[in-house]
Amino acid sequence: MLDRYEKSLDPDERDAFLALRDEISAYWRILQSTFEWTGKERDRRRLTFFYEQLVPRRTTMLQIADSIELINQRGLTRAEERFAASAESLRWSLLVTFAVTLLGGVVLALGTVALTLRLEKELQRKRVDLEELSARLVRAQEDERRSLARELHDEVGQSLSAIIMEAGNAEFAETPSEVRGRVKSIASVAENALNVVRDLALLLRPSMLDDFGLVPALNWHAREMRKRTGLDIRLEAGDDCDGLPDEHKTCIYRFVQEALNNAARHAHAQSLRIAVRNEGRRVFFSVQDDGDGFDKRTVRGLGLLGMEERVRQLGGRFRIDSQPGRGATISAEIPLTLLTAGETEPTEVNAAADPHPAG
Repeated sequence: MLDRYEKSLDPDERDAFLALRDEISAYWRILQSTFEWTGKERDRRRLTFFYEQLVPRRTTMLQIADSIELINQRGLTRAEERFAASAESLRWSLLVTFAVTLLGGVVLALGTVALTLRLEKELQRKRVDLEELSARLVRAQEDERRSLARELHDEVGQSLSAIIMEAGNAEFAETPSEVRGRVKSIASVAENALNVVRDLALLLRPSMLDDFGLVPALNWHAREMRKRTGLDIRLEAGDDCDGLPDEHKTCIYRFVQEALNNAARHAHAQSLRIAVRNEGRRVFFSVQDDGDGFDKRTVRGLGLLGMEERVRQLGGRFRIDSQPGRGATISAEIPLTLLTAGETEPTEVNAAADPHPAG
């Protein structure tokens, strides 16, 4: 039992335990010597041995055992104190954890509510913007239809009326020379009407975009803008831009068309630079002017929104770089799903020199 107990000793009771073990060993050695006594020695020495050897050693062993018990009691008390301290620490840890969790839940709930309210307001604002954009789009469509109707009425309608009048006058002409003059006048009016109809068709959808490609269509549009406005327009584009997909060519053409119209109507610019680059996996295009510029945070017209929407529908990125009094640069890039073959260096083309006919 002593051997088993020694394996679980506390450091504080080691000295007392060793003393107890020594006393017990000595006690058994003294008892062992009594087996060597003769009968006469046993009768003579047993009382003295009992009172002088056994009783004092038994008392000493009991005192040592009591001290070990006291040490064990103190150890048990300390263990209970440590357990109580651990329990108290655990209680405070649980309280702190619960408080932090509760506070985190409250903060998360408040954040969720705030985010929900902000998203709701943002959704409401987007809905209002969408309704406003829809209304502006309807107005723009109506304005475009009104402008087209006015052009047809004022130009084509008047030309056809003039042709009818000239045809009536030719019917009552008395001399062949007068008839030839009326026919010549009819041909002139018909030619002007044809030019007006052709210009309207090209503005709606230029046929050369499908027939000749993007660069000739841009060059034609730049030349026509220069004739109408006097702007100095320069086009920089490579021949590889003509091999783009149809939706990319249409997007770039409408982008440039809207940018030139905005620069001519609002920017009071003197010169513009159009750049189109086919970079293999993407196509980059931009329109730069030296006009009045604008604050892009507050100015967001329907034309710019339409340009951005066209670019984003093809997975591209739209950018406006402008400041009041410093001109504007509107640029975009669109990824290409099919790589164009045979890239060439961009060439600079003057808008005044169109290598392709406008018809």
